[in-house]
Amino acid sequence: MENSTTLLGTHTQLSDLLALRFQKHASTASSRARVVGNRAGSKLSNIKGRGVDLAEVRMYQPGDDVRSMDWRVTARTNEPHTKIFREERERPTLVVIDQTQNMFFGSKARLKSVCAAEVGARVAWQTLAAGDRVGGVVVHNESIDVHRPYRTTKSVARLLNDLARANQALNRTSRAQHSILDVMLRIRRLAKHNFRVVVISDFAGDLSVWQEHLQGIARANQLIVVQVNDPIEAQLPPSDYYLVTTGEQRIAFFSGDARVRERYALRHAEHQQALQRICQHSSMRYVQVATTDENLEQASWL
Repeated sequence: MENSTTLLGTHTQLSDLLALRFQKHASTASSRARVVGNRAGSKLSNIKGRGVDLAEVRMYQPGDDVRSMDWRVTARTNEPHTKIFREERERPTLVVIDQTQNMFFGSKARLKSVCAAEVGARVAWQTLAAGDRVGGVVVHNESIDVHRPYRTTKSVARLLNDLARANQALNRTSRAQHSILDVMLRIRRLAKHNFRVVVISDFAGDLSVWQEHLQGIARANQLIVVQVNDPIEAQLPPSDYYLVTTGEQRIAFFSGDARVRERYALRHAEHQQALQRICQHSSMRYVQVATTDENLEQASWL
């Protein structure tokens, strides 16, 4: 990964996340994501009204703005015609980044928490570059940091500062002190309608809690689910004796048992399939990122 721009290691710094702003972002011009919102912005919506891009010319109807009359067509047809423009609408984005204890895990180049932090920073910078407001929710062991969407570099920097602080606070003895339920309720109160919500997590544990709230968010918003995985979660390491720790508990196991390996892989596959089924919604998109993935700047997150 010598030539990669990927963030590596067990922790990341604010300077690393800020530097991602100056890396090349994938183009978002071809994005088919639904354009929503009722504030003026830089994205074309399906709403027709007063804007800058001509949508159509049609017969004048009572109530139409006379300032939009198409006098050339009117003169040619001897019937009053008016121009209809496609309005510009913004898509406020809320980036939800999981930095809880379960993310403090990785078997190779970096931990899941670092990978999630990089993706979150890239989403924030890409959104700002596209001219949209961006805010976020940083979920860590002690609390939840909420940042309402703004269209400024300073607001993104404040979000990334809390993200770096949460990432650096993770260690082997940390413990999560609140539930996913608390987090999702906060997000649903913040993103009530017409937001783009990007949730970055490993989505470990009981998916029934996630399902209710993810689908609840998607009913009124565009939702992008980014799952961060590590290769060792899908398949046990080569046959040998291993000692792992949660910070409080140590577990020794032998990975050479074929039945254990099969059950382990099957359990992971079932969890993945269940999450993907949850994301089969017209307003949801599922993206999977591995801790070993490089060059994430090539991906369009919007």
